[in-house]
Amino acid sequence: MLTFILRRLLSGVVLIAVISFLAFVLLYASGGDIARRILGENATAETVAKKAEQLGLDRPVLVQYWDWVTSALTGSLGRSWFTGELVSVSVSNRVAVSLSIVIGTTIVSAVLAVVLGVLAARRGGGVDGTVQLISLIGFAIPGFLIALGLVLVFAINLGWFKATGYVPLTTSVSGWLSSVTLPIVALSLGAIAAVSQQVRGSVIDAMSRDYVRTLRSRGLGTNSVVYRHVLRNAGGPALAVLAVQFIGLLGGAVIVEQVFAIPGMGQLTVRATTLGDIPVVMGLVMAYAIIVLIVNLLIDLAQAALNPKVRLS
Repeated sequence: MLTFILRRLLSGVVLIAVISFLAFVLLYASGGDIARRILGENATAETVAKKAEQLGLDRPVLVQYWDWVTSALTGSLGRSWFTGELVSVSVSNRVAVSLSIVIGTTIVSAVLAVVLGVLAARRGGGVDGTVQLISLIGFAIPGFLIALGLVLVFAINLGWFKATGYVPLTTSVSGWLSSVTLPIVALSLGAIAAVSQQVRGSVIDAMSRDYVRTLRSRGLGTNSVVYRHVLRNAGGPALAVLAVQFIGLLGGAVIVEQVFAIPGMGQLTVRATTLGDIPVVMGLVMAYAIIVLIVNLLIDLAQAALNPKVRLS
């Protein structure tokens, strides 16, 4: 197990190095006249050239990348070209906000998807049809449309939740719940649709296996068979789908954060990309890459814990 984790961490370091290089080269290649964009169209050519020299943009890209790498290894990702704020501080503050929503969405989605998937597989008939309808709605309606509907009904008309803004958990628990509930609900429907279908299919498949018939012939009740044995085997594929959903939620949160005016990674990504604030964009790319690597590692470990037949090698 320890060898597996060390090998995955080593391969993760290599992957992050490759991602950072490709992202850096692509960003600077497509950046255009960054110095003029910072100073504005009315800046003189001399001022623009001086700004480019100040930012180090007059040097070869490989030299700039090497400077960025050596600086990043010491914990410094530079400063925003437009606000002067430290990139590490700006990104870490936004990561905490986005992860609170994405992790909350993942937990809600996992619980409801398992319940709905098992109910659909065991009951069939009308219950299965209802779960299929919920899944179809989850797949068909975009998250931003659900978000707008939730704001209109539960924030503006009923006043139960905050329509916009974010309250840190350390400031107020009730305020935090009020600010993240609607974004979590908006993001959860699509994830529930995907994961519940995977759970339903896996449970139906597992219930037809020989080991289930053997367990039943020994007198074990249906609930015991399902919750102690079938779900354990069905959990692996469901976890894989849940991991994909988690990664997708990081991207989907961009639009939802815009709708609810939540200062998360998505909002910062849109602003930094629009402005051409390359140091901030690089910091966000690294944050996304590290989060994805950690999630994949945790999913592998969880699958091995659920099913010892899964060899971590």
